[in-house]
Amino acid sequence: MRRFVLLAFLVMFFIPVSVSITGCSRNKSSAVYCNGGDSGMLTGQITTINLEPRLTGVSLSSGQMGSVGTASATDCKGNSVSVSNFTYASSDTTHTLVDVNPATGRLCAGSWNRNSAGGIADYTYCNSTSLTGTATVTASAGGATSNSVTVYVHPIIGSVALTGASQTDCVSQGKAITLAADAFDTSGNAISSNIVGKFTFAAQTSGIVTIDENGVATAAQPGSTLITASISNATSTAGYFSTCPPTSIALNIPGSSSKSVNVNPNTTQPITATVLDKNNTTLTNLTLTYVSTTPRTIPAATGSVTPTFPGAAAITAFCLPPTCNPSPTDRVGLFGNGKPVASNNISVTTTGLSSNYLYLASTQSQYVTQIDMTTGNLGATLRLPYVPNSMQLSTDGAALYLGTSNEIITLNATSNAITKEDTSISGRVISVSPDSGTVVITDPSRKLIYLYTSAGVVASTYGGVATRAAWSTDSTTVYITTADNQLITYSTPAGWHVIDNSGLTAVNDVAVTVPSVGAYFAGSTATVGHTYCHKTTYSGTSVSSIEYFPIAGGTASTVAAPLDRIAATNDGAHILGARMLAGVPQITDIGVSMPIGGSTQGGACPTASGAVPNFTQNSLNTYATTASGTAVTSIVPASNSTVAFVTYSAGATASPVVPAYFPSTGTVSNIALATTSGKSAPTAPVSGVFSADDATFFVSTAGDNQVHLLTKGTTAYSDTRQLDPKLPAFSGSGYSVPDLIAAKPRTFQ
Repeated sequence: MRRFVLLAFLVMFFIPVSVSITGCSRNKSSAVYCNGGDSGMLTGQITTINLEPRLTGVSLSSGQMGSVGTASATDCKGNSVSVSNFTYASSDTTHTLVDVNPATGRLCAGSWNRNSAGGIADYTYCNSTSLTGTATVTASAGGATSNSVTVYVHPIIGSVALTGASQTDCVSQGKAITLAADAFDTSGNAISSNIVGKFTFAAQTSGIVTIDENGVATAAQPGSTLITASISNATSTAGYFSTCPPTSIALNIPGSSSKSVNVNPNTTQPITATVLDKNNTTLTNLTLTYVSTTPRTIPAATGSVTPTFPGAAAITAFCLPPTCNPSPTDRVGLFGNGKPVASNNISVTTTGLSSNYLYLASTQSQYVTQIDMTTGNLGATLRLPYVPNSMQLSTDGAALYLGTSNEIITLNATSNAITKEDTSISGRVISVSPDSGTVVITDPSRKLIYLYTSAGVVASTYGGVATRAAWSTDSTTVYITTADNQLITYSTPAGWHVIDNSGLTAVNDVAVTVPSVGAYFAGSTATVGHTYCHKTTYSGTSVSSIEYFPIAGGTASTVAAPLDRIAATNDGAHILGARMLAGVPQITDIGVSMPIGGSTQGGACPTASGAVPNFTQNSLNTYATTASGTAVTSIVPASNSTVAFVTYSAGATASPVVPAYFPSTGTVSNIALATTSGKSAPTAPVSGVFSADDATFFVSTAGDNQVHLLTKGTTAYSDTRQLDPKLPAFSGSGYSVPDLIAAKPRTFQ
């Protein structure tokens, strides 16, 4: 019995104590205090409330409704705390400037409706009190109150204008400024910055500038862009931002101070570009356009060239709007934005000899033939639907375009087969763009000039009859002369424009400069050079007038040298011309310097009001030849700029010569044409074309109706071989002169 009583006592005593100890332990582990101790504020309780936008505040026009951002709560450890409801309050206790819906945070720049008749719910519409000023709004919950958000109340904003340095000058790449703006009411009165609030800014054109939430604008790529400012739930045009454009582009050969280099075929030669702005800041990551004067043999790529055939080329880099240095049209020229920038030339020579395909046709025959100069054999002679009046080979060597009075014919230049007869247009084929994408065709009957794509589509037309056309090396611009003495340009960014032809009583020919920063036009009384720069006139920092690219911005150079035909050398140092004077061909050499900032670096278009860059005339010399003819048909420089040949129509002499001019020495050599046994004597060199390696000049001759090969020897060129294409004459018997000639390089087998 005693044992039972003792056991019962122990059980009664032990169990309660155990339960008590266990319960205390469980309660202590579930309570976590902020200070890490066993008392004070618990985690999970609200300690901080964040209300946005704390940095910019909220801007409202008087009577406008808005709202603060979403409130969020955290505990002492920074952990998010779920809150079912926040209570919002305004520092404006009168509810006349900034009134707030306490349950939602919805704002009224004035007074919310309360206790309205007709059962309209409270906080439905905002009553304007016409008061302006600032107040603050907070959110509270769980005994905590948020930061204050400033609410700016102001008159309705009619316009916004940027202020400060961004409107008076450009900003160099990588540099930053803080954008500022002034606001004006609908009557044009300035609104105090104290009640406007903070603007948020955005650039219309990406890549030119980056802008953060504080309005800090960091210049990126060259160009000008419209800036918009947002405030009061409205966006307004505020002004412009300009990242300084290049003022120079210097092309260099890595590891060399020379501007010329010899490169083996199929070998890649790197080329570096150093681009500076007016503050001598080095610009990076620009989208430069690299071009070659002979893209078929030595094509240019971004930062390198890889020759495919022997020959020579001048490589130039351009910063061309809109891909580089863009600008809104009403800001073109301001600070230099929106204008192109050219580099110096790098001369690339690839040694060796290449073979050629020679294409021959005649304006007096219905046939065209191809000669493979590797074998010297005539290819199949193709009969055309009509007699051609012109022929042009695409730069890539893929297509031959022949003009006729009935249609335009396209031939596959490899198979010598017709691929298209386009009866929707007709006329003369004048020129093909360097990228082979566009053909200039003129129809004298309809008096229309066509831009015809390689896909066989008319891309654009212009009224007139074209006589000559020349392309910029980047294929963005073509300069055209017309039968009524007009100077016309077409460019990708600007379309068709007419250039002032002052100083030219008659326009005979056109040649694009190297680098292609403009063009020279040959006239009967003078020769005039025009630049590709826009002519911009300013009124303060505003543009008052623009003559858009590629209108020549006024005359860049006028030379008292009447010329019939004109051409530019690839070294950029000579504009060569020829004319017939009293039955004798004359050669004129205009020594020039291009407006690219000197021999070691490139340069930009002028930014001074109305200014244009000048093509500096270094010399002017005219040389007579011993030839005799009736009209000069062409002057053809070699790609290496060492020699140029003149062709002309038949004269009185029975022993014609081909005048060859050597720019480096200023001398003329009159190369005699040989008479082939059993053939009539040649009477005139009527047309010609160089081989890609400049070792041979193929010249078509009247009289014997052959092609003579003027081959470069150790000291001079001479007539070494004659080809007889035997193109049947369209009327009568015999053969016609192969006055339509083209050549493309081919690899030796």
